Formats: sequence, C-alpha cells, structure tokens
Amino acid sequence: MKKIGLLPKLIIGIILGIIIGLISKQLGNFIVVRFLSTFGNIFSNFLNFIIPLVIIGFVAPGIAELGRGAGKLLGITALFAYVSAVVAGVMAFFIGSAILPNVITSGDLASTSEVNVSPYFEITIDPMMGVMTALVTAFVLGLGMAYIKRQKLLEVMQDFQSIIQGVINYVLIPLIPPYIASIFSKITATGEIFNTIKTFSSVFILLITLQIIYIIVQYSIAFFYTGKSPVKSIKNMLPAYFTALGTQSSAATIPVTIQSAKKNDLDEDIIDFVIPLGATIHLAGDTITLVLASMGVMLMNGTTPTFATMFPFILMLGVTMVAAPGIPGGGVVAALGLLETMLGFGAQKQALMIALHFAQDSFGTATNVTGDGAIAIIINKFAKMTKKEKV
Repeated sequence: MKKIGLLPKLIIGIILGIIIGLISKQLGNFIVVRFLSTFGNIFSNFLNFIIPLVIIGFVAPGIAELGRGAGKLLGITALFAYVSAVVAGVMAFFIGSAILPNVITSGDLASTSEVNVSPYFEITIDPMMGVMTALVTAFVLGLGMAYIKRQKLLEVMQDFQSIIQGVINYVLIPLIPPYIASIFSKITATGEIFNTIKTFSSVFILLITLQIIYIIVQYSIAFFYTGKSPVKSIKNMLPAYFTALGTQSSAATIPVTIQSAKKNDLDEDIIDFVIPLGATIHLAGDTITLVLASMGVMLMNGTTPTFATMFPFILMLGVTMVAAPGIPGGGVVAALGLLETMLGFGAQKQALMIALHFAQDSFGTATNVTGDGAIAIIINKFAKMTKKEKV
C-alpha cells in the first residue's frame, strides 16, 4: 500500500482536531482535548529543546562546507541565495501589509471561552542553549572549520547533523500531524475555529500568488543582467516546477532541474555546481511563506506587524534559510527559534505556522527550484565575465 504523504496526514490531523473539539464542546466534556493538550505540551517542549541543536547541526557544517568549496564562485552563489531570500521577505512584507489587514479581522484568535483544556501534567525540557547562542556557536564552529581545513571536527559535525536529521525525519515530522490535531482541538473547543480556517485560506491564496510573482521577478532580474528572455527561461524550467510540486523536495528534483536549466543554454559546469547548491541553500519560496504566515498569525492575535519588527526577522530568516535542512518542512523547523525569540510566538502560534507551511510546501519547493534556474543564469554570466577579466 502506498504510504500516505505528509500533507494528507496534516489535513487529516486538522480535520480530526476540529471534529474532536466540536464534539467535546457539544458534550461539554473535554477529557480527550486535555489528553491531546498534554501530548502537545510535551511535544512543544521537545521542539524547543531540539531547535538549538538543529541550528548547530546544520548551520555549522553547512558554513564549513561552503568555505571549502569553489572559492569566490561559491561565495557569490551563497550571497545571491541570501539576497534572494531577503528580497522575497521584504516584498512579502509590503504586499502582505497592503492586503492582509483587509482580509483578516484583527484578534480572530484573541477571544476564547473559559473552558479548561489545560494539560493534565507538564514536562519541562530546557534547551541546552538559547537560539541566538546556538546561531553564534554555529557560525564560530563553521567559520573555524573552514579556516583550519581539517577533517576530524567536520566529520564529527556531519555525524551530529545526521543524528539531528534522523530526529527530524523519524520523530518530529511523524508527530507533527497529531501535534497539529492537539492545537486545532483546543482552538475549536475554546475559540473561533472557522475564522482561523478563513484566515488560512486567505493567506494561502496570497502566498502562492506572491511565489509565482517572485519567480517572474527573479527571471526579470536575470534578463536585465544577461539579456535572456524571462518567458522562454521560465518555460524551460516548468518541468522542474511541476516535478517539485510532486516531490516536495528540492534535492529529489535536482536531476529534472539540471535538465531544465540546460535548455537555457548555460555552461554545464555552472549548472552542475549551482543547481545542487541552490537546492540546499536557496529557499526564497519558504521565506515568502514564513513572512506572510507570521504576519497573518500576528494579525489573528490582534498584533499589527511593523517593518521595524519584521525586517530584523527577515534578515535573520535569510541566514536560517541558507542553512535550513533540505527536507520537507525543514525551513519552518529551522525558523521556529526565530519565531519564538524575535516575534514572540508561543506553542499555538508556532503550530499554526507549521500547519500553514506544510499545507503549501509543494508550491514553496517549486518556487525554490525554479528560482535556482534564475540564479544559474546570473552566475553563468558572472563566471564568463570573470574569465574575460583574467584573460
């Protein structure tokens, strides 16, 4: 029997959570909701514990491997990926600021009843360090490993990365659907669940539209720099876009992305270098989702997102996206620490972010891999200009 994908599981979790909440509310008996709340509390604590380890496990070896690669070309590609994420985030903020307040009623999640849906018991799992401490530690270790150019510590960190990726793949991801169910059962039992669903649909439509617009923006920039037709270039990348919709994985789409990029008449060595690297470090689609979704959640809770609040978050999010684990949902897992420390998102808000992110993960991944083709066009021209200067 074919395994059920993560998105269907997530949808089932949301539906079950709503049904449990509605039935509990109708009966006036919240035992099941409180059991789910107990599980959700434990999972949330474990999530907070693992986030700093995710940052160290992926950012540190990621920086070390970047520093030991193809020198200037590698640095330029990483810079383009970072700038792309920041530009995507800023664009998402301004468009979201213009549209979201008109479709989201401020405070949709603020009013709740006095129903007791608290956990039966709580288990506290303190993180080994704070998120910013983990990020700084990862930068120190990563840059240090790149500088000393020795293998031993890097191999240790790569093994640690494999352990953390195993935790994400076999613990966090499988438990996210019941965690989402626990959150939605509480929202249904105590709040305005249908306002939440309405808000989700509004944000979902906006972020997919913006992702498509950003693909056009990327190829338009590539056109101004290289003269390559954006219409033809995007058309050539469509097989990669639709493959990513199915795989939900930039890495799994690499062979198709490479074949699509070759149709844009790029040097093969540039394609073989940029596309696999971009699949790992270029997550502009995820950035758009995280910015718009966080703004939607803030508005739902009666908070108006400002540029002063969101811009530092976007800058840090760009760094996190460059180092995010290349697995379905890796972007939102890596960003949870920033959501907590910079935007003040608690467990319920984080769960809403996870739900919305996974619901659009196919489209975000498709945006990421299609954007890799635009970066390859720019890097190809840059490499040719560099060679001419040397000659």
